[in-house]
Amino acid sequence: MRKISVAHSPDADDIFMYYAIKFGWVTPKDTLFENIADDIESLNQATLNGVYDICAISFALYPFVKDDYALLKTAVSFGNGYGPKLVKKKETKLKKNFKVALSGEYTTNGLLFRIAYPDARITYMNFLDIEQAVIDGTVDAGVLIHESILNYDDSLEVEREIWDIWQELAGKDLPLPLGGMCLRRSIPLNYAIDYENTLIKAVHVANKNKKILSDMLLERNLIRVDASTLDKYLDLYANDDSISLSELQYDALDKLYELGYKHGFYNSLVKSREFLIPSEYEELRNK
Repeated sequence: MRKISVAHSPDADDIFMYYAIKFGWVTPKDTLFENIADDIESLNQATLNGVYDICAISFALYPFVKDDYALLKTAVSFGNGYGPKLVKKKETKLKKNFKVALSGEYTTNGLLFRIAYPDARITYMNFLDIEQAVIDGTVDAGVLIHESILNYDDSLEVEREIWDIWQELAGKDLPLPLGGMCLRRSIPLNYAIDYENTLIKAVHVANKNKKILSDMLLERNLIRVDASTLDKYLDLYANDDSISLSELQYDALDKLYELGYKHGFYNSLVKSREFLIPSEYEELRNK
């Protein structure tokens, strides 16, 4: 039996979308998926170094790994009217060169922030430490991500929504691309198609059985939030729009990569549809 490493973050949406496989509800054909959980920027760095066969990444990372990894169509997270938040202490005014904590160099929120605030002094840290760093005054502000956007200290207030930055830069109403998954290109195509189909089915099954799966995750202490927060978070980032990329989501990805290229972060202009696994091969193979 083949063994394939599948890395995802320990965040509620990633765990929810993957654990239909972990619990045995969906089984890859003749393959054992070995899952690894790590924070998203660590996964971005690991993908740059080719560590895992299948890996969750920030969408902003993908142009840097496109030659070695194909973009998967499933297990995606987009914001739609919401997303990461730039927070500061209440009743404070940020200077032009304010010191800010971001969760990683290759995160989507990091890319959009750097475009919007070119003079800010950036320090990178684990996203779990950002809120406290702002409270302690280690930094003037910080971008909160994941579950942190739902519950943060009363001493803090939102300076700006990354969603608003995205809408201004995009120039039209598009969902905010946050995270997805990629697969190593050296994996034979027929296997790659099977693996992607397995993940698509897992996300579909998870969404169809949301209450059961959520209860199982909570009972096993696999989630770091309570039931109410989990429901809110999954409604935002693990839902029917996570099962398979839509045309609107492809357009949003292309706009993100266009912005990154325009502002000098990428060396070439990436069109997301050109970097997918050619799943049509399966239809031709079966004829």
